[in-house]
Amino acid sequence: MVIDADKPDVDVEEVRTAPLASWGRRLGAISLDYLPGLAVFATLTLVGITAPLRGWLWWTIWVAAGLVVFAVLANRVVLPTVLGFSLGRAVAGIRVLQADGDRPGVVRLFVRELAHLLDTAAVFVGWLWPLWDRRRRTFADLLARTEVQVVEEPKRNVRKLAAWVLIAATLLSAAGAGLGYAVVYRQERAVEQARAQIAEQGPRIVEQMLSYGADTVQADFARAQNLATDAYRQQIIDQQQAVQKSGVTANEYWSVSSAVLSVDTTRAAMLLALQGQRGANPDDLKFITATVRVDFERSGDSWRVSNLQVLKRPLLPPPAPPQSQPPQGGAPQ
Repeated sequence: MVIDADKPDVDVEEVRTAPLASWGRRLGAISLDYLPGLAVFATLTLVGITAPLRGWLWWTIWVAAGLVVFAVLANRVVLPTVLGFSLGRAVAGIRVLQADGDRPGVVRLFVRELAHLLDTAAVFVGWLWPLWDRRRRTFADLLARTEVQVVEEPKRNVRKLAAWVLIAATLLSAAGAGLGYAVVYRQERAVEQARAQIAEQGPRIVEQMLSYGADTVQADFARAQNLATDAYRQQIIDQQQAVQKSGVTANEYWSVSSAVLSVDTTRAAMLLALQGQRGANPDDLKFITATVRVDFERSGDSWRVSNLQVLKRPLLPPPAPPQSQPPQGGAPQ
């Protein structure tokens, strides 16, 4: 029996006596119809869920995935109503017909595709049902009142078209995987490298910015200014001038704990707990503690402070209480 796109109606008696498609043919047809698109969709989905949300790559991936779904459904639902077969069924030499021998319409074929979910939900029993059903029907066929019959072997150009579809699906999957590596995976690696850098360098940068000695104060202030971004440098200068007016000549900090709050390839934020010592006299320094949040920006290969917010002001230890004088006369009070 030959598929005739210009003759949608088929004699019922001829349909009833036509050979029914074997389970193997049906498996090959649905594999060719679905697996190439499923492979491309899976690849795009994996890239899409790791791409930056609502970025250009995110939109590109999900639009492409939607087009793949549309193409698969058009092949399974629309082409059979126009040409009499989907690509996989043409290669396998089978077609879907209604019980009265007519070609099913788009709505019936769409319902049939949805009904395949029942074939799967029933622990795949529905897919195996043709092995013992008299008319070799799945649950979806029973619901949509369709059956699958054998037709004449497809022409050679159909097989060529199927080969090109497989090649295109392979290339699209490879392109999606390559794009995911180039844009997503490399980006994630760059962020992880930035996290490692700021976790190591951030505390040292803050220590150097906040520490200065009585004998090296000018050199220490100049170093602190170089560790700040251009936008934040003036605030550092203003703070240094205020320190000089306060009479404090020595200030040393060291980080006792730190945590990276956020990071990307160009910006980062850290929380640091600091301890140190401060005083107007190098011989009489007081122990101090402070907690700060620091924002960093990347400049070339180095990180610079773009903002420093004191969350817990430096605390000096309370002065020691005056020693009490022993009572006169030695008598207990």
